[in-house]
Amino acid sequence: MEVLLMLRAAGGPRSVGKSSAVTLVDWYDLNQETLLVMERPAPSVDLLTYMLNNNGPMDENTVKNIMKQLVDAAIVMHSKGVFHRDIKSENILIETGSDVPRVRIIDFGCGCTVKNEPYRGFSGTSAYAPPEYFTRGAYEAAPTTVWQLGALLYELLDGYNQFITSEFLHKNITFNTGLSQDCQDLLNMCLALNPKERATLEQMQQHPWFS
Repeated sequence: MEVLLMLRAAGGPRSVGKSSAVTLVDWYDLNQETLLVMERPAPSVDLLTYMLNNNGPMDENTVKNIMKQLVDAAIVMHSKGVFHRDIKSENILIETGSDVPRVRIIDFGCGCTVKNEPYRGFSGTSAYAPPEYFTRGAYEAAPTTVWQLGALLYELLDGYNQFITSEFLHKNITFNTGLSQDCQDLLNMCLALNPKERATLEQMQQHPWFS
């Protein structure tokens, strides 16, 4: 499944460096395990390290650049039938070789194909599972991706605290009121508890905060 998802998301070896998803260069079926040979973007660090190196909250313009790339990448992945299901700072690389950081997405091991009906079992990081999984035992692809992008947006802007869905449900997580109004609005749209009231990926992409 991971091979299939990576090929869908980024293409084969000839696509190295061309997509937001890291490219699968080759793979070997070893009966009880599969060996994946992947593109290695360099120089780069994972987004968690990038955040820690910042020693606190990132400024909105830096976060805006990272999030815009992630939203665009999520839309492309979903259009190709790829549901990553584990969007978080550890699964995102930041290429640091130029003045503008470039986002690359890794680790499709928890992913699956996009389907129209709800999913039941959750594969991914429970801290970032959408609230409907805890309340209803079911979740859908696009609203889950939006929720995880919203959680990541919170972490980038907070700089210190991990987002945990269960803590958010118990109202133990609050937004920084010093953020711009557009930014706070986007956070609220992404982290709406009701998935039907949550922003779509396209609404995120077109939000005024990115203008």
